[in-house]
Amino acid sequence: MSGANGSTLLTLRGVKAYYGHVIALKGVDLDVNEGEIVALIGANGAGKSTMMMTIFGNPRAREGEIRFAGRDITALPTHEIAKLRLAQAPEGRRIFARMTVTENLQIGATVTDSVHFAEDLERVFTLFPRLRERAQQRGGTLSGGEQQMLAIGRALMARPRLILLDEPSLGLAPLLAQQIFAAIRALNERDKLTVFLVEQNAHHALKLAHRGYVLVNGEITLSGSGRELLQRPEIRAAYLEGGAR
Repeated sequence: MSGANGSTLLTLRGVKAYYGHVIALKGVDLDVNEGEIVALIGANGAGKSTMMMTIFGNPRAREGEIRFAGRDITALPTHEIAKLRLAQAPEGRRIFARMTVTENLQIGATVTDSVHFAEDLERVFTLFPRLRERAQQRGGTLSGGEQQMLAIGRALMARPRLILLDEPSLGLAPLLAQQIFAAIRALNERDKLTVFLVEQNAHHALKLAHRGYVLVNGEITLSGSGRELLQRPEIRAAYLEGGAR
């Protein structure tokens, strides 16, 4: 599989993060290698979204170190991190509801050279043909699935080396969720894009991922290949029982 021997692109060491006085991440160690899809699974409130936001500097890591492509980004402002070709499609999509699909994608492209805009737009429209059909519609009029496609597309416009996807299947019908996962796989296999994925649907996430981590109450409790984690009885009991097979 691609990515198994890639150089390390993202590293977290001893990362602690707080919301007010509440500790949300309790000394997290984690690696994402170039060319991999890495999944982070865990229950609601485990700290998964906090980890994604902390990588992007909001909230700031109180202790520990975050490195991207060999550079310490722990103390960098969010807008500086975005310029390093690290992009995020946050939980809840957060698209600009009053802007058109194309305008939303233009926002995503602001950190890159505009000379590639037409080419990158075509790439997003090829990946998500529905967005081409909706190009002049306002973001707020799109369905949930279309908004998720737009959130991912907007992140791709930044030409990232690593994309952080926070709950991309949340609230989507199973068929749409499968389309989103298929698009993530295509980006990884065809474009060699490195993906760090937070996902409630542990079954789909671990099937898709080269490697996975399990986060429980702000701490990594397990890690391994996606296949290994899918087979572990404690994972099946906690996250897969009654779910998709």
